[in-house]
Amino acid sequence: MGAVMLQGTGSDVGKSVLVAGLCRLFANRGLTVRPFKPQNMSNNAAVTADGGEIGRAQALQAMAARTPPTTDMNPVLMKPQSDRTSQLVVQGRVAGTVQAGRWREAKVGLIEPVLASYRRLRAQADLVIVEGAGSPAEINLRDGDIANMGFARAAGVPVILVGDIDRGGVIASLVGTRAVLDDADAAMVRGFLVNKFRGDPALFVDGVAAIAARTGWEALGVVPWLHAAARLPAEDAVALDRMGGGEGAVVAVPMLSRIANFDDFDALAGEPGVRLAMIPPGQPLPGDAALVILPGTKATIADLAFLREQGWDVDLLAHVRRGGRVLGICGGYQMLGRRVADPHGIEGPAGSVAGLGLLPVETELRGAKRVRAVTGTLHGGGGAFAGYEIHAGVTAVDAGTPPLLCFDDGTTDGAVAQDGRIAGCYVHGLFDRAEARGYWLGLIGAVSDGWDRGEAIDAALDAIAEALEGVVAVERILALAGEAA
Repeated sequence: MGAVMLQGTGSDVGKSVLVAGLCRLFANRGLTVRPFKPQNMSNNAAVTADGGEIGRAQALQAMAARTPPTTDMNPVLMKPQSDRTSQLVVQGRVAGTVQAGRWREAKVGLIEPVLASYRRLRAQADLVIVEGAGSPAEINLRDGDIANMGFARAAGVPVILVGDIDRGGVIASLVGTRAVLDDADAAMVRGFLVNKFRGDPALFVDGVAAIAARTGWEALGVVPWLHAAARLPAEDAVALDRMGGGEGAVVAVPMLSRIANFDDFDALAGEPGVRLAMIPPGQPLPGDAALVILPGTKATIADLAFLREQGWDVDLLAHVRRGGRVLGICGGYQMLGRRVADPHGIEGPAGSVAGLGLLPVETELRGAKRVRAVTGTLHGGGGAFAGYEIHAGVTAVDAGTPPLLCFDDGTTDGAVAQDGRIAGCYVHGLFDRAEARGYWLGLIGAVSDGWDRGEAIDAALDAIAEALEGVVAVERILALAGEAA
């Protein structure tokens, strides 16, 4: 049948959710569907069955398509480590570090693995739904582009442009994108979608006609505000400002500058007995927190310095003196130890810094990354969990220190302080299973309502697919896909 690509007039216009919804819509029709994003930039990564990593948005889209995630679904992943450097992951494996000023050079040659991954997916599926990155209107990035029009033209995939009406200026965004594209790129765009509409779409009929008249592109639908999307994992850190929920026991998470895999906390945000407090820079950790979680980060040493700059180390020690509980996940676990060493400059300048000294562990960052899915039970019979590891550190734990996790293969991970109130581990996803989440909530006097996060996400995907069926020109999208090279 072919392929179709969704590009946006800007970031956060809803491309990821629309691709997921269309994947579920066509999968529910019995088609074999695969999602694809040539290039992503995100510190939210997911583990594939073969031990690679891709953006979590593509893993969600794979779930929507009812297929396991593979590294081909996101062949180029950039993971920011600082304002000017990113780790480059190609087809699931680390391929080095890229300076911001050298990205144009780094892109040379990446179109080949991108096209190879795309062709493998095309061979597996009736339909491939491709997601762009950022916007094709960023014409300063057009030379060597592999994320938007560079890919679309190389692969011969027709494009649907998505505009966000909720942020305002959607007519200007769509028409303006047409104005800055060269004719060859503009010819790849076959239609447009207006996304995140609130109210009566009949009020925007004239707006749709104006866009079509000024661009020459076909109107393919006005998509309403999809309330079910709030139940999906967020891809971008901008969503952290909107994360929270419930009333009751306070769980505080400091928003580190390079916070990673923050969907670890989605399950907690959905608990009515928990008030999840995402603490932005410049604000203290709340004194009434029952649990403080130090999250994962793409730059442990840099974010440890950032934590101290915010005074959160002082707040954390005060929290411990009051008898509060602390959990460190991945980079947060490394911070809780006595020392973090980066002798080879994996995350930045080579060196070693003192940790927070709350756990009897020491970490050395190394080049080889551990990427795998894991299952097991929590310390002391605290319930079964299923999660994943993505880290480059090796942590030595003092003899006699109990581990936090016991994996099903008999190995262990993490550490628990003698008083049992401070713990850490490398595993993400500790709160997703109701049994494990209930254990953590029980420690802080809260009760889980037992909701299953996987089932909730699956139901949300079905709701989004159903909503799209009624407002999007589905048959026309299939016809466009059939025109792909």
